[in-house]
Order: sequence, then structure tokens, then C-alpha cells
Amino acid sequence: MPATTVLTARALLLDMDGTLVNSDAAVERVWRRWAERNGLDGTEVMRVVHGRQGYATMAVLLPDRPMAQNHADNARMLEEETADVDGVVPIPGAPEFLASLTAGGVPHALVTSANVSLSTARMTAAGLALPDVRVTAESVGASKPDPEGFLKGAAELGIAPENCVVFEDSEAGIQAGRAAGMRVVGIGSRAAAHGPDVVVPDLRSVRVETGEGGLVRLHIA
Repeated sequence: MPATTVLTARALLLDMDGTLVNSDAAVERVWRRWAERNGLDGTEVMRVVHGRQGYATMAVLLPDRPMAQNHADNARMLEEETADVDGVVPIPGAPEFLASLTAGGVPHALVTSANVSLSTARMTAAGLALPDVRVTAESVGASKPDPEGFLKGAAELGIAPENCVVFEDSEAGIQAGRAAGMRVVGIGSRAAAHGPDVVVPDLRSVRVETGEGGLVRLHIA
């Protein structure tokens, strides 16, 4: 592979947890407590929790439980997660990366499995500005790995899916980006095993260049 990969796009769709924000410690605290309450192995739970909405994770782990119970449990979990931002920090390079998108007028959207309250709490705790366009849990009827969120983000930006690049860290998120017909930049070690177009350790490895006609070049080291 060349030392630098260049991807072209007209819009970027950004996951939050694991991509812009390191919330792993908070996620683990909340979900290990949930695992204990439900008699599950916490390590096994952590293998499937990333990227999905909480109710979808619960459906994978407790397939015989009524979905209404999963949704009710998820509402309580979201409250716990929103209240627990201890140790939530930006992914290295995220502040500069987001600032470059704003300064360059690059169309971009947050596409997260968190709801409005949780995404606001975590982005604020990490000192990151929320993008103007946001697709949260309330915006969609299906969780990642369904592509609905990314397709909705593209539609709200007015950009065709094939002209969008997704930034993701999780298996479910990468699958969702692929299903939406988009190219995917994988962030961090979780992403490497799930087939993104390119993987970087963090956002310090991505440089954004804007060109004529709204073309965006991503220089990925």
C-alpha cells in the first residue's frame, strides 16, 4: 500500500463513540452493571455492545426476551449513560478534524446510536462541537447495522450515498456504512477486523483538503 491513501467525497458521515469520542470506560461501567443484573458474562456483553442501540444489543444477548422489555430497559440505560461521563475524552485528533471540516465548509453529519441527550452529554464532556446535522436514535426506526441512519444523514446533507465516506469504529457501524453503499474509514483497533476501506489508529492520521466544486480529498496516512 502507498504511504498515503487518498479518498474523494462530497460529504462525511461521522459515528460518535469510538470515532470522535472515547467513551469506552463509561460504556463498560454501565453495560457490565447491566450484565450482572441479567446474569450475563460482562466480557461477552462487551463483545457485542459497540455500535448498536441498546435495545438491539439486548435483543442479541437475550433473544427470547420481549422487545418491549428491551426498549424499557434501554430507556433506563440511556439515563445511566447520560449521567456517567467520567473519563469521556476526545479521540486524538478529533478537535482538529472537526474544526477543519467547519473551516473548509465540508458537509458532514453525526450519525450515532446514542439519543440526543447522550450524544450532547458525551460530545460536551469531550469538548467537541456538535455538527449542525445530527442523526440520533430518535431519528431512525432501525439500529446499526441497518443502513437507515447513514442513508438519512446523506439525504439531509443532499449528497448521494456513493459520494459519502463514513467514519466508524464498530462492526455494526462498518456493516451499516457498507450496506448504505458508502466507503468506510475505520478508526482504531476494533475496526480493523471488519473490512473498512482503510484503517487509522485515530483522527490524527486524516487530513482534509477541499477542492473546487465541493470535492473533498481525505489524505489518510
